Amino acid sequence: RLATVRLESLQAGIDQFIVARQKDGAGGVTIAADLSFLSTVLRWASTVKNISVDDLAARRARSTLSLRGLKTRSQKRERLPTDGELSALYQHWGEMQRQTIPMERITKFALASGMRQGEICRIRIEDIDWKKATVLITDRKDPNNKVGNDQVVPLIGDALPIAKEQAGTRTAGRLFPYNNRSVSASFQLATKGLGFPDLNFHDLRHAATT
Repeated sequence: RLATVRLESLQAGIDQFIVARQKDGAGGVTIAADLSFLSTVLRWASTVKNISVDDLAARRARSTLSLRGLKTRSQKRERLPTDGELSALYQHWGEMQRQTIPMERITKFALASGMRQGEICRIRIEDIDWKKATVLITDRKDPNNKVGNDQVVPLIGDALPIAKEQAGTRTAGRLFPYNNRSVSASFQLATKGLGFPDLNFHDLRHAATT
């Protein structure tokens, strides 16, 4: 939609883009993300390519979203797993003979470490310092900079013994060598089958931080 807008009509074009996105069903959070991306592109065009463009157009448009009645922040989830739900999940996975992913161990590791699902599936055994009880997490999610945001994270509570049990005699490779999407699918299938589909894997992280 914006590709055909001439630079002298950019502000009006962005306003029309917002209206069109609303008609498509996009919410304020999504539109705000679109405009943030566009703002980065415009600044790049102005500073790197020396193109004469209004690099503040997208930022100005973004500031009007609240006036349009759009909420630009996601609703905070407060869902936490109960002890009963966790016990039901562990029993469910334990009774599955064809379950190849150690979902109970992954879930308990998430509850102990507070790590995100993708981070858990990326952990490399060689990045674990067993003596210091820490692990290097690469490209950790950050609002400002994801790529290259590597952090050393402590393996607190049960996280360290769970990691040792999972690693076994292995000294290299991924600690949990399973596809991130497969872990997510296994978790959602279990919660849906047990009657609490509103419980997400990310809620384990919330539980860990409480």
